[in-house]
Amino acid sequence: MLWRLAADALVLLHLAFIAFVLLGGLLLWRWPRLSWLHLPAVAWGIVVEAFHLICPLTPWENQLRRAAGDAGYAGSFVEHYVLPVIYPAGLTPQIQLGLAAVVIVLNATVYTALLWRWRRYTRR
Repeated sequence: MLWRLAADALVLLHLAFIAFVLLGGLLLWRWPRLSWLHLPAVAWGIVVEAFHLICPLTPWENQLRRAAGDAGYAGSFVEHYVLPVIYPAGLTPQIQLGLAAVVIVLNATVYTALLWRWRRYTRR
């Protein structure tokens, strides 16, 4: 039971990281210094999606699930938890590149707005 709870906690951490990659730039409006944590997270998210890598949290979660007596799962966190909700047909390299593009565009928009706000503020 403890292993299963640890695996579930890791899934929640993984999901929080994905949310931070996608929407963490919005936190910078309140806490600009968070950019030192957010930018590397965004870079990691882009690299993982663009190069079709498996996040290290996925094998770790599978290991915890096997320790709990579960079978674990094949593939990545996104393939197992996110794609069944968003893309029932499955993950393709094109979809992964699209996800990387979403991360880039979303964060570029937020950071551009933040820079514009900062320049406007410093001119006063």
